[in-house]
This record gives sequence, structure tokens and C-alpha cells, in this order.
Amino acid sequence: MPFNIQSQNYLNKILFSVFILFSSHFLQAQQSQDDTTRNYLPLPDIQIRAFEQNRSEVNVPASINVVNKRTFNLFSPTSIVQAVNTTPGVRMEERSPGSYRFNIRGSSLRSLFGVRNVKVYYNDVPITDPGGQTYLNQLGYYNFNSLEIIKGPGSSLYGAGTGGVLLIGSMDQNEQAGITTEYSTGSYNLQNIYAAISTGSQKLVSRASYQHQQSDGYRAHTAMQKDVQSWTGLFKMSETKSLKVSYFYSDLFYETPGALTKAEYDANPRGSRPAGGGFPSAVAAKASIHQKEFMTGLSYTQHFAPKWENKSVLYGMYTDFRNPAIRNYGKNSEPHAGGRTQFSFTQPFQQSSFNWILGGEWQEGFSSVAIHKNVNGNPDSLQTYDEINNRQQFVFTQATLDIDKAWSLIGGASWNWLKVKFQRFVPTTIGLQTRKFDNQIAPRFAVMRKLKIHSNEINLFSSVSRGFSPPSMDELVPTGGAINLGLNAEEGLNYDAGVKAKLANKLYVDIDAFWFSLKNAIVQRRDAGGGDYYMNSGKTNQHGIETYVSYPLLEKKLFDQGLVWVSHTWHDFHYKEFKQLTNDFSGKQMPGDPQHSFSMGVDVTTRQGINAALTYYYAGKIALNDANTAYAGAYNVAGAKIGYQKLVKNKWRMRLNAGIDNLFDEKYSLGNDLNGFGGRYYNAAPGRNFYLALMIQWMSKKILL
Repeated sequence: MPFNIQSQNYLNKILFSVFILFSSHFLQAQQSQDDTTRNYLPLPDIQIRAFEQNRSEVNVPASINVVNKRTFNLFSPTSIVQAVNTTPGVRMEERSPGSYRFNIRGSSLRSLFGVRNVKVYYNDVPITDPGGQTYLNQLGYYNFNSLEIIKGPGSSLYGAGTGGVLLIGSMDQNEQAGITTEYSTGSYNLQNIYAAISTGSQKLVSRASYQHQQSDGYRAHTAMQKDVQSWTGLFKMSETKSLKVSYFYSDLFYETPGALTKAEYDANPRGSRPAGGGFPSAVAAKASIHQKEFMTGLSYTQHFAPKWENKSVLYGMYTDFRNPAIRNYGKNSEPHAGGRTQFSFTQPFQQSSFNWILGGEWQEGFSSVAIHKNVNGNPDSLQTYDEINNRQQFVFTQATLDIDKAWSLIGGASWNWLKVKFQRFVPTTIGLQTRKFDNQIAPRFAVMRKLKIHSNEINLFSSVSRGFSPPSMDELVPTGGAINLGLNAEEGLNYDAGVKAKLANKLYVDIDAFWFSLKNAIVQRRDAGGGDYYMNSGKTNQHGIETYVSYPLLEKKLFDQGLVWVSHTWHDFHYKEFKQLTNDFSGKQMPGDPQHSFSMGVDVTTRQGINAALTYYYAGKIALNDANTAYAGAYNVAGAKIGYQKLVKNKWRMRLNAGIDNLFDEKYSLGNDLNGFGGRYYNAAPGRNFYLALMIQWMSKKILL
């Protein structure tokens, strides 16, 4: 039976209202630090959940970076793009408001928008669907309290993928009870509204929130509107049992202006794609995307024996996707569900400990894809209709041995199965087709040597991991090409070696060198009508060095809080073997990723409540096609933010922030269309723009600073 999205809208509003009313009865705060203190901890002191390590970042033998509230607060409260780009080895792009692309070490080869080849978890729930797609843009800015980024294959614990893993936490477990409202406005008619009710007691911590964001956009035909309702509850049922409940409903609409040629970009970077080649303009086609997504999930943790713990997750998710495009009108219905369970055993010794994890994950999706003729932005005659069933499942195990607080040894592996059933009914049926990717084993081994020299903590680590990534549903059945069930899974082998150090208990240094080789790399193409299709590209060689350094700036002497940080990425990504008909791209630079990028910043908060931040980002030139005949130029982007916070009677907090992005009005292209047909590569980023944000917060008990 077709899913009635209108009925679901009413259900979501009712559920959200119930959550608000429920939360209002529990406004009794537990004694805890306020977020202005917790979120300003230096990165090495933050507890890392990735690979179930639950230890500080400096002690995790893996290439992992954290983006937390402190970093998010350096920029506008409407987007996480700039905050993510402070992370070495990671690049987030926005082609137009609402259209995101997430790139970890070159993973964007497979994605014009959204996230592919990267596994994403939201409050323990795997929101990457079994077809391999993640609609990260459905989440609002305030759904991100922390973001852990695993770079390279995380298949040993998180299943298929060679790009990496994102672990999103929406709320701090020490949430203070109260009510928060925030309003932001800015350039291009930006309007942003946020309201939340939080609880904080010994047995229940929760937050119910609503977000609304809209903007006219920098370019023509880039209007965007997003509404997100969400609720997260942490229930402490006993000393040994806890339950986490997550819910969100998102309604996102944004116009897609289309990529420009170099001549069009130089003449008018704010323009949208004109008509040509028998295709209408982006405006005439009313090219846009309208996504509605609903997710609810449970995560239950219990200590059922002195040394044993179990965490089990169960969730359901539904995506309704509408895409009037220049060449057609797509309508997707994408429900899926899944679960995950893992058992952990811990055995401490005198100065050592052993931990063993065993578990499994299962996801299944049932999608229908209808492609219509696009007539002035409306669906007309049906061209194709497909039904797709994806089932992904894997089992995993991991053992960790810590020896005398000097060595950490980790070994793990997963065993993966993926089955795709596909059937086309219109215009003619070709019968049920099946593609399997079975018995894929993905191991990972890591070692860390810990050195303690006076007040200096220096940890050396190395790891080797194998990943595999089967083609996603959108790659097997793309918008611009014939059915391609013959695509093969990518297979990659990754080596990391690095040092993490905390010197004099202040200076934090993280340097990571890696070498990654990929077979059957899946690359994207665009046809004349803007449709995409995919192919395997042989082998790649990808290596680089990623560096992050931070230092607290005169804390407790001149400033209440202060930090200066520098981030640098050097990537050398080339095709080792890639021949397409008469074209030989072997040795060419892989498109989409600059060889050098650099980020730095400083932020301070005075005892008088004044906060200020300066940020800078540089990206080198970027190859736009496999032949390396076109490049996007290098660019420099600077930003500034200043604010003032005032406490009233220790229960009210008022905060006013003002900021400017792209301070020097740099012209540059962000979120380029790689291998675009006819040289349509360029999507201009906003010029100099401003924003202003006012937050008012009331706490049911005294605000603790």
C-alpha cells in the first residue's frame, strides 16, 4: 500500500506536540556543567565513541577527528559546512543552499550531492539506507551536538564502505532543563528560527526541538526552505539499564540552479543554467528537490552480567523524494528498517585490560522509483517505473588489548552480505533481476605505543584496514543512464601511521600519513540533460598527510576561554589504471579534491562575556574532469564573528552574535559537477555575506558556569 505522506505529516505534528507537552512536566535540572563549559574542552580530552573505544582522542589508534559545539559556534548557526572544513582530510561542499556533499579522502567521486561511500550513524541509528545513500541535508544545524569522523575504511565494525564513517550525536547526556529560543537573519533573506524544551533529571534527559530555515540563495533559482522536528530522550532505567530514543521529521525543499560553463560562470556567476541543446533552462523546468524524511529509533543498553554489556538498536525510516529536473521528473518512495546488536566483554588486569565485541547489523529497504516526463515542473507521462529491494547484513567482531598503559592492540573484522532485487515494470518488464555481493570480509588491525615523558603524552600509532563498497541504488539505477547491474564493488586497502601528542598538557598535535589503494573505483559522469551515470574506473593510488595542531590561548590569565588552531591537508590522488574506450586516464589526478587545503582560526571568550573568532580557509586548484583539462581555481575565504553573552539572575542567558562570511568577497566555485557534460562544472559560492543571531535561554535551576 502506498505511503500517505500527508497523513504522516499530521501524525508527525501530533507526536511532536506530545513530546513537547511530555517534556514540560520534567523541567527539573540535574546539577551539571553548562554547555558553554563542556563544549570548550580541548579536543584531546573529548571521549571518542568510534570503534567503541570510549577514551580520549589522543589515546585512540585510528585516524579520527571530532567536530564539537565549540567548532560549530565559530560560524553561522545555519550550516555545518565551514565547521567540518576545519578538519584535515575532510571536505564538505554546498552546491546551493540545502545541497550538500561530504568528501573524506576523495570519496566524493561517487556523489554529486548527499553522502555515498560513507556510513552515517545518528544517535547509534544507521541512517545510511541499505542502498548506500545518506540524506545528510535532512538534518538541521541544531541536530549536530558532536560529529566524529573516521577517515578510511571502518568496515571492521560498521559494514560496507571505503570512504569512512560519521557518528553524529544530537545531544549531550548532561543536558540542563530549560527553554531555548534563537532567531537568525542575514544576507539573501536568510531567516532561521529555533525553539527547544530540554529536561534534565537523574532518570530522564531529553530535548524536543523545532527548526525552520529559509533563504533566497546567492544564485538565481536557489531558494531553500527546511523544517525539522526532532526529539531525543535518554532514560536511565536503573544503574545497569538505559534507553535512548531518537525521532526526527524533516521537510526540505530547494531549487537547483544547475552547473555553469566557464564562460557562463565568468560572465554571471549568480546565474542559473540557461536553455540549450534541446533542454529547457533550470528555471523553466522548475528544477528542484523536495525531500520528506521520517526516522524513529531505539537504542537499549544493559549490563546483564558483571563483565558483559549489550547494546541493541531498532529503527524505521522513510524518505519521500521528488526531483523535477531538466531532463525528467523523478518520484522516489524509500522506506527501510533495520537493527543492530553488539555484546561487549571486558576483563581488567592489574595494569592492563581486554575487551571483546561481537555483533551484527541488518537493514532492508523497499524502494519504488518512478520517472516521468517533466512539463513545467510537473510530472507528466510515466517513462519508467522500478521496484528495488535492498538487503544488507553483516556480523562483526573486535578485540582490544591494553598492556601496562603502554600498548594498545586492536584487531577486528566484519563479514558482509548485500543482495539487490530489481524489477522494471514500465515501459516493459524485464523480469526480476538479482545482484549479490556476498562473503566480503573486511579486517582491521591497529597498534599504538604510548609514551609518557614528564608532562608530555606522545602516542605513536599505525593501522591497516580493508574496505569494500558495493554500488548504491542510485548508481545501479541512475537518472541519466540505462540500468547497470554490472557495476562491481570497490575494494580498498588502507595504511595509516601517525602521532598524537599532548605536550605540556596544552599543545595538541595530530599528524597522520596514509596510503590508500582502490580497485574498481566507481566514478560519476553527467550527460547533456544533467543526468548522472556511473562506471568502474580501474585502480587508484591515494596518499597524503593530514595535520591538526591546537593550543589554548592564555586561558584563565587573560581569557576565560581561548584557542588557536591550524589544520593542513596534503593529498596526492591519481588514477593508477583507468582506460575508457580510446581515452587513457592512467596517471591523471583524480577530480574533486585539492592537493593542498589549509585552515586556521582563533577564538576567545572574556570573563565579561564577550566572544570573538577569526577563521581562514584555503583550497588549492581542483581538477574537474578525469582528463585534467579543466580546473577550479584556488581560493581563500576568511570569516569573523563577535558576540556578547549576559546572565540575568543566574537563570536567564541572552546571547547576541554577529558575523561575516567570505570577508574579502572571493569569487570561487564550491560543489563542482565533476565530469559535467559540455564543461558544465561550476557552481558559484556566495560572496560576502552577513548574519545576526539572538538567543534567549531560561533554565529551571541556576546556570552553572
